[in-house]
Amino acid sequence: MTMTAPGSAQADVTEGGPVPPNPARGLVCRNCGATFGLIAEHACAECFGPLEVDYDPEVMRAVTRQQIEAGPQNIWRYAALLPVGHDPADRVTLDPGMTPLVRADRLAAELGITGGLWVKDDSANPTHSFKDRVVSLAATAAKGFGYAKIACASTGNLANSVAAHAARMGLPSFVFVPSDLEPGKIVQSAVYGQALIAVDGSYDDVNRLTSELAETDEFEDTAFVNQNVRPYYAEGSKTMGYEIAEQLGWRIPAQVVIPMASGSLLTKVDKAWRELVAAGIVEDTGWKVFGAQSAGCDPIATAFDNGWDVVKPVKPTGIAKSLNIGNPADGPYALDAVRRTGGSVARVGDDEIVAGIRDLARTTGVFAETAGGVTTAVLRKLVEGGLLDPTLETVVLNTGEGLKTLDPLLDVVGPSHRVQPSLRSLREAGLIG
Repeated sequence: MTMTAPGSAQADVTEGGPVPPNPARGLVCRNCGATFGLIAEHACAECFGPLEVDYDPEVMRAVTRQQIEAGPQNIWRYAALLPVGHDPADRVTLDPGMTPLVRADRLAAELGITGGLWVKDDSANPTHSFKDRVVSLAATAAKGFGYAKIACASTGNLANSVAAHAARMGLPSFVFVPSDLEPGKIVQSAVYGQALIAVDGSYDDVNRLTSELAETDEFEDTAFVNQNVRPYYAEGSKTMGYEIAEQLGWRIPAQVVIPMASGSLLTKVDKAWRELVAAGIVEDTGWKVFGAQSAGCDPIATAFDNGWDVVKPVKPTGIAKSLNIGNPADGPYALDAVRRTGGSVARVGDDEIVAGIRDLARTTGVFAETAGGVTTAVLRKLVEGGLLDPTLETVVLNTGEGLKTLDPLLDVVGPSHRVQPSLRSLREAGLIG
């Protein structure tokens, strides 16, 4: 299929002003460089490499800070830098974005970070994870292509977002998840009344199943958001990078720590900053990208440690299920970004992850899911290992809400005191004099 007029410059005036021209001029293979139109495809017909959106640099350079700042308080303020959704009437969206950038002074003091520490808290999105960013772009692309259904393979957060977007669209969705997913994510996916299919297997098994399903006649009219419209889906993650730069006063932090499952988020945040520099919107002051993985699923960290360009698949274990992608599609590209910027990759175990969740909550008031515990614990490890410079400004990403992953905390947190309903009982507990 080809996109229905997604990219021509238009003079139409909408509620938000003139519709900007689409900077996307096609898709390009990340391996061989072959180019294609704006089609619903994720793999190169020449070498089977992954496709991503290719932009016209002249159109991107025409975008200004003032144009962005005049936009809505969500991801669509960056519409002029995205491949879909330029006309508000064409969007399928929960309007995510512009989530808090929380100054983490107390955590910084504990870790000895003097250059400034921030937490980009994407648990504030509508379905409480960064996946609302990518699904809003994917669902908008799906509408442009004329798909009748949307679907996904997911470790949980994506399933939540796809089901919610489908409910708002009034279209059917099919979300496929591992059957051992956290109960909170199962409930949040199911509550929207869409089809939720639990598969007895790992995420990689689920992903393989949906890849096969996408080739059947029954699902020919279905957009699999992280497969056949993946190039558009992945661009949604850039908005997290754009926001960080804007919220810091149009500057890029010296260091960023990002959790990795497929590795796509890390590559797209880095891409966002490179685009802002190329467009002349921010100065190129240099930055380092650090990747964070769970020790239960660490194929990218292992490749980094061994100097490999190829990421060898692993069988995932551990509590950080949202990061449990044993065969990460964007792993090699995440390695490229880390190495090019002079960053590093580290892993932490389950006990460290739980400690990271508690540290972040105790010092910032941000309650992160297990992926945020990974990032916080890796930040500590990087500082203690001398790999991250504590004198430089640093941002860490929290990608999801802690209420989705309560199980790891149930045995380690609870009431600090138990008393009877009397002042005497409170005195005996030492709570009052």
